[in-house]
Amino acid sequence: MLLKEKEGKDMRTKVLKLVLDGCGLYLGMEKGCFVVRDRQGNVWKYPLFESEVGEVILKSGNFVSTSALACLGFWGVNVVILTRNGNPVAVLKPLDDDSHVKTRIAQYEALKNGKGLEIAKTIVKARIESQNIVLKKYGLELHDLDKS
Repeated sequence: MLLKEKEGKDMRTKVLKLVLDGCGLYLGMEKGCFVVRDRQGNVWKYPLFESEVGEVILKSGNFVSTSALACLGFWGVNVVILTRNGNPVAVLKPLDDDSHVKTRIAQYEALKNGKGLEIAKTIVKARIESQNIVLKKYGLELHDLDKS
């Protein structure tokens, strides 16, 4: 298991990144603490209010209690799930994480007022013009933009 610590904004809190990259590790909750156990019975406790857990990374082959996942979601901590090879498979985010909502609203507004359509047309036109440059370089027939 790997644990990374760095100082928080006010230099008193510690921001933890819990990484369960071994095999057979268990992450759970007990009395306000995140608890990590290994197969040999070793236990590490991370009090919830003494340090701030910023991210949890779980590699395949480890175990997590639902109470720990619920607590992580409640406190806004992202959980990244990796395969045994270290490839990310999923990211669990809290329900109230609305960072993507503002982006979607802006996209819908751009669709309504026609701005999105103009942007899309400009991108397609630029792509065709750049392809015409390549076709011209090799002496091939160019695409006529006025036809379409």
